[in-house]
Amino acid sequence: MKTKMLVLGALTAFAMSTTAFAQEVTLRIHQMLPAQATIPAQAIEPWAAKVQEESGGRIKFELYPAMQLGGAPPELFDQAKDGVVDIIWTVLGYTPGRFPKSEVFELPFFTTTAEPSSAAFYNYVMENAPEEFAGVHVIALHTHGPGLFHSKDPINSLEDLAGMKVRGGSRIISSMLAELGAEPVGMPVPQVTEALSKGVIDATTIPWEVTPSLRVAELVKNHTGFTSEYGLYTQTFGFVMNMDSYNNLPDDLRAIIDANSGLETSRQFGAVMDTGDANGLSIAVNAGNNVVQLDEAETARWQEAAQPTVDGWFAEMEALGLDGRALYDAAKASMDAQK
Repeated sequence: MKTKMLVLGALTAFAMSTTAFAQEVTLRIHQMLPAQATIPAQAIEPWAAKVQEESGGRIKFELYPAMQLGGAPPELFDQAKDGVVDIIWTVLGYTPGRFPKSEVFELPFFTTTAEPSSAAFYNYVMENAPEEFAGVHVIALHTHGPGLFHSKDPINSLEDLAGMKVRGGSRIISSMLAELGAEPVGMPVPQVTEALSKGVIDATTIPWEVTPSLRVAELVKNHTGFTSEYGLYTQTFGFVMNMDSYNNLPDDLRAIIDANSGLETSRQFGAVMDTGDANGLSIAVNAGNNVVQLDEAETARWQEAAQPTVDGWFAEMEALGLDGRALYDAAKASMDAQK
């Protein structure tokens, strides 16, 4: 009898382990842009395909672009944190004050192209602000490439921006636009196309990569960038997973998610942004649009005019009990390490 019980126990344990090994999960990914936009098409979809393949098909994904599961873009991070969906991709600046330490990367003339900036941003957050992402599993943190102006009227000097209604994508960017003399209009990026076509805004600040999916090169004919190692600004992004969805995975499937999370995944998302920038610029040039690159002297004027945004951020961090200058230095060191 004892032998029979041992055999039965072994068979039961084997059956349970086989069931666990065969467990399949379906994860829902929610984000705000059309499926054909750069990150959804060239980063998220390939990432999901890679994870599904490495799991032998045991992890499957359902992709929901353009807020198809409901809500507004600023709600995406909480949708993941609260378990409304399993994974989201969002702009961190859509929730002002939520990620104060991470905001440093949005300061003017701070970041370069997206691949090194994304690696720097990921390393900086993991070392200096991991608590801002408590409650989610971080798959990737990244930036876009150099931000610039896309306008109905040409912007050839700082004075041309005066009084212009310009879309800003975050609290920091809107603050910078005000310091530069514009009239900032805050809105998530999916609203840019309609806002430009209806005259709600005269210009928008976005990187080249998102211009094709928003038809920006059709709606405006002027694009203004800078002669600088650093772009006017960037925005920061999070590709994160609900913690319960992550923790409830069998160990072997969780290991696959781990292998596709972190620094290199962040760097890859940034590289996709850089490729998208080249594509967006090419479309505008082929359309015969006016592409302006301000010279060094004019760029220096803009850098000086934007400095109060940096100083103001230091003061805001101090009011929160944070050492803004130390965070700035840490972020700069992280950027410098990518050179």
